[in-house]
Amino acid sequence: MHYVLIKSTVVYIYGEVKLMARLIDIDELAEYLKLKKQTIYNWLNQGKISGMKVGGVWRFDRDDIDTWLRSKKRSSTSGEQI
Repeated sequence: MHYVLIKSTVVYIYGEVKLMARLIDIDELAEYLKLKKQTIYNWLNQGKISGMKVGGVWRFDRDDIDTWLRSKKRSSTSGEQI
């Protein structure tokens, strides 16, 4: 398996199958979600959001974050908060 790093995008190449996973750091995630970094740290501690530490730095898969956001989408006001 070969790994190719292009900025914050990691491309995994295995034979003819290619899987692209966009990794973003906590600053990029905070900007993307328009939240404070402390909120993201709190959510990590509470298990509300998942991430991985790479070299001591939290990283998040953009696709996983988008999937997580879609799972939080609701059509009515049930009062549930993230």
